[in-house]
Amino acid sequence: MGSGIRVAVFGAYGHTGRFVVAELRERGFVPVLSGRDADRLKALAHGTDLDVRPASVDDPAALDRTLAGAAAVINCAGPFAATAAPVIEAALRAGIPYVDVAAEIEANADTFAHFAGRARAAGTVVVPAMAFYGGLGDLLVTAAMGDWTAADEAHVAYGLSGWHPTAGTRAAGAVSRQRRDGRSVRYRNGRLEYHRDDLPTLEWTFPDPMGPRAVVGEFTMADVVTVPSHLDIPDVRTHMAVEAARDIAAPDTPAPAATDEHGRSGQTFLVDAVVRSGAVERRAVARGRDIYAVTAPLAVEAVDRVLTGRTRTTGVASAGALFDAPDFLRALSPHIELELFS
Repeated sequence: MGSGIRVAVFGAYGHTGRFVVAELRERGFVPVLSGRDADRLKALAHGTDLDVRPASVDDPAALDRTLAGAAAVINCAGPFAATAAPVIEAALRAGIPYVDVAAEIEANADTFAHFAGRARAAGTVVVPAMAFYGGLGDLLVTAAMGDWTAADEAHVAYGLSGWHPTAGTRAAGAVSRQRRDGRSVRYRNGRLEYHRDDLPTLEWTFPDPMGPRAVVGEFTMADVVTVPSHLDIPDVRTHMAVEAARDIAAPDTPAPAATDEHGRSGQTFLVDAVVRSGAVERRAVARGRDIYAVTAPLAVEAVDRVLTGRTRTTGVASAGALFDAPDFLRALSPHIELELFS
């Protein structure tokens, strides 16, 4: 699509925001750059004719000016516990679709709880967690389900070579830990449960060539919100490669460093989504590079499909509920390698 259509990017100068801006431009959209820091926005826009519109989430009028004339908004600014609701409110006032890249479990749950009715009544869409965590896993689980209408359990195992977190990831994690009072969270028996149990270390058999690998079981990510929002699966679990879990837990793990001309890091991933019904198992797998960089094509593809009417519903909806999951994943072929097993 693209063709000069304006898309506002809130948090445009952040690590993920920069990838989103670049992806929008690559696809012919015109990003409108927004965020709190005017100087960083101007630096990002230097040498281009991109529109710079500073705004903060506590200034509704500035947010309204940011979204004026835009066809959609992508929120890349965490912690989303603070930014999601104000930017969604602005999008509803403007009558445009909202997409964010939130990995925060509680922030995503809040979006579903607080905005579903209003977005549906407005005839627009709000798409939370349209990112590596939450969005990609949901698409994979949905694709793996195929013609099933229900399953007993779903697992999403993250085989990351490592996890060098951004400052935004660390800030969002701190907010989530505070909201949970230090507890862990899981999705069991059709609901979120908060607990203080130790997380187990398991062996997960990833597809070749990765094979068996140690993971931290129930290292819970946003998939426990997105997947159950539309699929009848009472038990949803996510697991993380132990190397990546150690990286994110260590306070001195450095931020991701660019190793190619696109700014991507050298970190690779394999996401293994498995659904089980009785003794039958189905699987979908995605491989790629740089969890932050791959979020950009996920979010921009979502915007493109929303603006061209390739959606299944209105209101607050996850990627798997809103889009044709296998078709969406195949559209990401320049960025991920996809395999479906049944």
